[in-house]
Amino acid sequence: MTDTLAPTGRARGTVLAAAPLTIMAAAIIAPSLPAMREDFADTPGSGLLVRLALTVTSLAIAISAPLSGIVADRVGRRPLLLTGLGLYAVSGTAGFFVDDLYLLLITRAGLGLAVGGIMTAVSTLITDWFTGERRASFLGLQQAFASLGGVVFLPLAGLLATVSWHAPFWIYSVSAIVAVFAIVSLREPQRNSPAVSGGGRLPARVVGVYVLALVVTLVFYMAPTQLPFLLEGFGSGPVVVGAVVAGSTLTGVVGALAFPRLRRRLGPAAITTVSVALMGVGWLVIGTAGTVAQVVAGLLAGGLGVGFVVPNLNLRLAEAADPARRGRVLSGLVTGIFLGQFLSPLVVQPLVQGIGIADAFTWTGIALGAGAALAALLTNRNNGKETR
Repeated sequence: MTDTLAPTGRARGTVLAAAPLTIMAAAIIAPSLPAMREDFADTPGSGLLVRLALTVTSLAIAISAPLSGIVADRVGRRPLLLTGLGLYAVSGTAGFFVDDLYLLLITRAGLGLAVGGIMTAVSTLITDWFTGERRASFLGLQQAFASLGGVVFLPLAGLLATVSWHAPFWIYSVSAIVAVFAIVSLREPQRNSPAVSGGGRLPARVVGVYVLALVVTLVFYMAPTQLPFLLEGFGSGPVVVGAVVAGSTLTGVVGALAFPRLRRRLGPAAITTVSVALMGVGWLVIGTAGTVAQVVAGLLAGGLGVGFVVPNLNLRLAEAADPARRGRVLSGLVTGIFLGQFLSPLVVQPLVQGIGIADAFTWTGIALGAGAALAALLTNRNNGKETR
């Protein structure tokens, strides 16, 4: 039974409207990366720094999320969400006015602080509101809306990037609209369990979920950080890049909406295995692609896997967390996801320099496929032992 009153339809709509802000925060400038690289060509180390302009946001989220979890438990979910939405609008649109690469990195870090608060508040509100099947369904709906934001905003960002690489930064202003609805529609959930101040060690299975989220996101974020340069070799411009990268979020919507039904058929470990296998197939297809259409096909498969895995991990943590520590436990998932985003170009870049972007996708896909096969083998072996 849930420990708070059922949210109104407007409150649920506001939370779902905030979900896309988290996914699009970093990736919205992906179509602008090649133009940014040219504009900042005279800046030392600009090749890597331009990529970091996309992922430094993720580092700031990863660092700030644990603090956001503490604020959510001690101060409240609503104040955390409102603060995050306001900072998101200011720091996000600031990129339109910046012409210094280092100053741009600072504004992107501010955006990360905002997203850490928004994502923690949204996930915690949902797990406060619902239990059981309703929780699984709404977490799937949350991920679907997050992915749908990519479908809408990434192609728009690609279109705006043809005008100027600065132009897509105006998209971040939509958070101001969400903030207005949050002010009038959200109220702080009443929790029966008091907020606790202690720390305590996290169970191994919770830490395992964090690590899995980091690895999956690190791999998946090869799409916005590496594909713009791979597609450049196919002669694709910013509009095509934005549309192609959005393909992964399109099937993410499908996967997230199908998650509640899949959850009734498969256990959490099996869902994770299927998700990783789909990403492996997708990345293998991208690495061996000879056309843009084949790249899109690979992204569709990978996006479907992510659509399954994110709500699955979220639900596993929600079921394991005490209500008084829910914000802190869920904030660890936010840290894992966005630390993976930040580390992606740093970890993948040596591989890209050694064997090229296409082969980097190929070998990553092979590694994911092998990992999924091993996980399936171990799961079947454990199930066999339990039935004896």
